[in-house]
Amino acid sequence: MILLAIESTCDETGAAVLEGREPLGESVPRILSSVVSSQIGLHQRFGGVVPEIASRAHVRQVVPMIDEALKRAGVGLKDVGAVAVSTRPGLVGALVVGLTAAKALALALDVPLVAVDHLEGHLYACQLAHPDRRVFPCVGLVVSGGHSSLYACREPLDCAFLGGTIDDAAGEAFDKVASLLNLGYPGGPEIERAAKAGNPKAFAFPRSFLHEPRLAFSFSGLKTAVLYALRGPNQERGVVEPTPELTADLAASFQEAVVDILVAKARQALEQTGMERLGVGGGVAANGRFREKLGAAMDAMGVETFIPPLSLCTDNAAMAGVALLKLAAGRTADLDVDVAAGLVRPKPTA
Repeated sequence: MILLAIESTCDETGAAVLEGREPLGESVPRILSSVVSSQIGLHQRFGGVVPEIASRAHVRQVVPMIDEALKRAGVGLKDVGAVAVSTRPGLVGALVVGLTAAKALALALDVPLVAVDHLEGHLYACQLAHPDRRVFPCVGLVVSGGHSSLYACREPLDCAFLGGTIDDAAGEAFDKVASLLNLGYPGGPEIERAAKAGNPKAFAFPRSFLHEPRLAFSFSGLKTAVLYALRGPNQERGVVEPTPELTADLAASFQEAVVDILVAKARQALEQTGMERLGVGGGVAANGRFREKLGAAMDAMGVETFIPPLSLCTDNAAMAGVALLKLAAGRTADLDVDVAAGLVRPKPTA
């Protein structure tokens, strides 16, 4: 079975071709190709993603990405047995572009259409990256520009929401703090780069909910604390040019606070669920300091940790390979399926 997958949830236009062996769902699919068109250059001057610009870029790039993915995989449209696309969560306009392309292909090729939850894909990327190891059941942690969420994942398609951010996501906070420090966009790599020269203990930034059992994240107050440390609580908003030393210390202290929160909540989720594996997905999982501290904490707990390589952490279409499991279960989508911007948040498990 050849699966063509499309990704357009935010600011990356992706296409991938995966091969699933029969019977579907009983083995990890093989990635034949995965291509991504980045929009970083389009959004840099705004310091964040502009939805309308993102949507228009998807319109320009979705067909070229599909063509390139097929070419690299060495297959043609005639070989495609199913089409998968992320339909939630994400930017509505961006999602519509990918879904429209997927519907057109499914109709023209007379093959099944499979709708994928973007966050399920991020967690399934852990299994794609480790095809010879058992990832599920596990606690799933998704940390990206738009999401900071914890799940109890009994199976790839059975992920119960445990808790998430009540305001900013971790990646969003990285972008905003990088903007405050005039470091550029995207903020994650810039903060990490600046932090290497800084003292992570220079500022005692808040770590919300750190010692509470509640599985929730909050990064808004941390972002404000960085603003006050930079400008002072009573100064008017204006352009601030911090010294390189101050920038490095602020970046290091901020990064350490975010990492401490993420690691602590992952530990709590594991303790509360009794699970012994942790799967991590999303762009923030590429942060070196996060990987270092999370690895040490999980080793101390005897927890097996799965983090995909960078190419599968950031948004990509290959992680929609979870669609082959849906296809095996008969969970295909009708051609009138629609997109949904929001995150599905079922009632947290006890």
